[in-house]
Amino acid sequence: MIPIPQYPLYSASLAEMGITQIGYYLNEAKNWALDGAELERALEENKKCCIPKCIVVINPGNPTGQVLTKENIQEIIKFAHKHSLFILADEVYQHNVYAEGSEFFSFKKVLMEMGEPYSSMELVSFMSCSKGYMGECGLRGGYAEVINMCPQVKVNYLKSVSAMLCSTVIGQACMDTVVNPPRKGEPSYEMYMKERQAVLDSLNIRAKMVVDAFNSFEGFSCNPVQGAMYAFPRITLPPKAIEAAKKANQHPDVFYAFQLLERTGICIVPGSGFGQQPGTFHFRTTILPQPEKLKAMLEKFRNFHLEFVEEYK
Repeated sequence: MIPIPQYPLYSASLAEMGITQIGYYLNEAKNWALDGAELERALEENKKCCIPKCIVVINPGNPTGQVLTKENIQEIIKFAHKHSLFILADEVYQHNVYAEGSEFFSFKKVLMEMGEPYSSMELVSFMSCSKGYMGECGLRGGYAEVINMCPQVKVNYLKSVSAMLCSTVIGQACMDTVVNPPRKGEPSYEMYMKERQAVLDSLNIRAKMVVDAFNSFEGFSCNPVQGAMYAFPRITLPPKAIEAAKKANQHPDVFYAFQLLERTGICIVPGSGFGQQPGTFHFRTTILPQPEKLKAMLEKFRNFHLEFVEEYK
């Protein structure tokens, strides 16, 4: 089971390995929360063609930017226990939380706090130095923490991992600095905390800039970016634009994205690449450009959108 919208690595990996994909829709009206009834629907509908074994949860969300509440995580854990599902928790953006009132809770911590029978459930959580506030995308490094895995399965898992190439030495060294940051009392602690907070504060400002701008565009609706590094606004496209997309043999959101790229040089990723509710259109964009560049980009985006709507109204 994977969320929709989702990071396309999951659907691509499932297709490569011949594993059935069970998509469950995130609830956009509730800031992309996971809905228990939707999880049950997705599971029951797919029991006809497969035996569900795992559920993937991305928190903070990519591409949706939500941060799950502790209560929502507890609900997911109870659902997974009820149906004997292995939990795969993608938590690579755990340090990137901005919205007031939002807080990151790890699945492992919540699982253990809930006690038996939940604390004995199988879980793998993922972390990386290539994402988050570190943002060292060129230094590929990460880890998977395996909890309560069946010993027989773990033997084969370790064999499989051992046959793979490991991260580069630089990537491993970078990962070490992420999991072992300077501690209070150490020489570089104050500078580290100052630089870390400056990065996160700047991303918070940029997240608000993007959301406020998109929500001021005609036909746009953008949930708050609570965490991670992306916004995933919903866009209402004029019927004539949808018809033009059909003639061009493109998804409407792909058509919009190409028009934006060709006219302005701004690159976004169409929502159809991540999955979305039928009849809705979205795109993913990052909040990473520096504030002045971001401001200029959003103004250029606004002008394009006004012209696009006028052209196809």
